[in-house]
Amino acid sequence: MSGLIVAYEGVRPRIDVTVYVAPDATVIGDVEVGAESSIWFGAVIRGDFNKAIIGERTNIQDRSVVHVDLTTPTIIGSGVTVGHAAVIHGCSLEDGCLIGIRATILDNAVIGKEALVAAGAVISPGTHVGERELWAGVPARRLRDLTNDDLTRMALAADNYVKHAREYKEGGGG
Repeated sequence: MSGLIVAYEGVRPRIDVTVYVAPDATVIGDVEVGAESSIWFGAVIRGDFNKAIIGERTNIQDRSVVHVDLTTPTIIGSGVTVGHAAVIHGCSLEDGCLIGIRATILDNAVIGKEALVAAGAVISPGTHVGERELWAGVPARRLRDLTNDDLTRMALAADNYVKHAREYKEGGGG
């Protein structure tokens, strides 16, 4: 494990030993990260006002911010891809979903299982994105159901990040 791992009010992040944390990633407070997940360069995960839970085989890509709300934890499931520079705040991302580059997911939103939020989209507070739906825009709206090809590509992205993280842990990146 690498990165800046910081206790907050006596609570230290709980990060599985198989997790890759990039040298300049920051994880603070009441955060739990499951097996084979990865936290990439410049990402920040803050569990200071509440808890943040990240499942197994999930990747939080470069410069993303995961934060909690005062009254709402952030829960990220397993097999989730959070694209570069995304903002995830006080919400829930269910298993297998993909959050595009620079997307923003706001308080009390729920992103359903295997859903896709397009790059740059903004999911408004309290919005529920259904399973296997594609949402895009500002504010985001439902565009269509995902195809089997979409789902295959999303699963492949998550699998590739697990492999990539293993390579970095074995000496490729810190």
